[in-house]
Amino acid sequence: MGDHSQFGGGSGASNMHPVVLVATVLAVLSVLVLRRKLGVAPVLIVIFLTPAGQQLFLGGFHFFVFRIIIIAGVLRVLQHKSGSRFSLLGARLTPIEKVFFPWAILHAVVFILLYRESSAAANQFGFLLDSCGGYIVFRYFIRSKEDILRAMKSMTVVAAVLALCMLYEHLRHFNPFSYINNWAIVPLVREGKVRSQGTFGNSITAGSFGATLLPLFCWLWKSEKARLSGAIGLLASTMIVMTSVASTPMSAYLGGILALFMWPIRRHMRAVRWGIVIVLASLALVMKAPVWFLLARIDFIGGHGWDRAALVDQFVRHFSEWWLLGTANNANWGADTWDACNQFVSEGLSGGIIGFVLFIVMVSRAFGMIGRARKKVEHKFRQEWFFWCLGAALFGHMVAFWGIDYFDQTRLWWFVFLAMISAATMSVQPLGMRAFLPFEAQAANELVHESDSARPVRASS
Repeated sequence: MGDHSQFGGGSGASNMHPVVLVATVLAVLSVLVLRRKLGVAPVLIVIFLTPAGQQLFLGGFHFFVFRIIIIAGVLRVLQHKSGSRFSLLGARLTPIEKVFFPWAILHAVVFILLYRESSAAANQFGFLLDSCGGYIVFRYFIRSKEDILRAMKSMTVVAAVLALCMLYEHLRHFNPFSYINNWAIVPLVREGKVRSQGTFGNSITAGSFGATLLPLFCWLWKSEKARLSGAIGLLASTMIVMTSVASTPMSAYLGGILALFMWPIRRHMRAVRWGIVIVLASLALVMKAPVWFLLARIDFIGGHGWDRAALVDQFVRHFSEWWLLGTANNANWGADTWDACNQFVSEGLSGGIIGFVLFIVMVSRAFGMIGRARKKVEHKFRQEWFFWCLGAALFGHMVAFWGIDYFDQTRLWWFVFLAMISAATMSVQPLGMRAFLPFEAQAANELVHESDSARPVRASS
């Protein structure tokens, strides 16, 4: 599940259904023409409801649907003016962004140095467009809590459609998205169970997508303005996870729920974190195998956790092979180690130790930003609950990362989610600390000055 087939490799011909082409054109026009607050819905709906692999092959490059939309979004951003000028230079970045952009650039450089082929350069041009370009576009459209609310209402539509189609796929052994694809999408059957995948690359990424949406749908459900959307989203995310019939999504789903239920002890999370460290250290002392072989015991729906544990074990044992520039030799480490089905392992294989550390730091800063923001709005239930749900969703991603590496639309969902964290947490910063690009002009301290019962201030268009 590496990057080889994402830009520099794969099919040598265009594979785009006419319906997908029309939807893509409409999404591009929406990005370029509609007011900013209205542009996020068509972007998210088209990106996540388009089957993976739909592309235009032009000039030796693979332009997937989401990349075409991102290019349009970048053009929209470049056309935007803040005051009398627009500049990416000198912008104050959020703590996440200070790591995110170096991580993406390093990933590209290391990958090119590792493979030293022209196709690798094309591949990583696509990755930079996905990551840096995608993040900038998502941050342009998502600047405040109101923007996050609109985005999540759009994700409710995505999840509802995806859930119904995956249920049909599970019951009838036919993927309805095959109708808007140029080839039939054949679901995997394991131990007699159909593992639905919807528009995604496989059932695990599809299920992980639904699982990590659950805490944010819970936030919608608890809010006064989107209770129905939240209820639909909760049902849809549950159906997506169940029809994927995979242990990784179920683990992420339960992890998100566990995080939500820890709300009553939210002011004692430091003790909880230290408790987890002590438990893991104790298990490491008494277990015959390394502690990461606990992954082998995770089997909710007939999945197999041993291969995940073995991959991590070999990753640790072959540190000398990947620490500098990553490696493409992981297929020779053991049975099934060709499949880097672990986001943390994938980071090391493609970015070396520096890329691996930067990814860990990025995740750590995301948790830190959410935690500090929550503390600033303590005793304001709706605002504090909003940040808690963000943290629960982030924890769900962390659980999913132990069983899959994001390689299809889930990678875009990760970038969207990081943009949400930056937008939400920077809204509670003092005016002098407001961040990101010069086009960010929403009202300062929106969440701080918003009362629990008042209607949130809308961001300017």
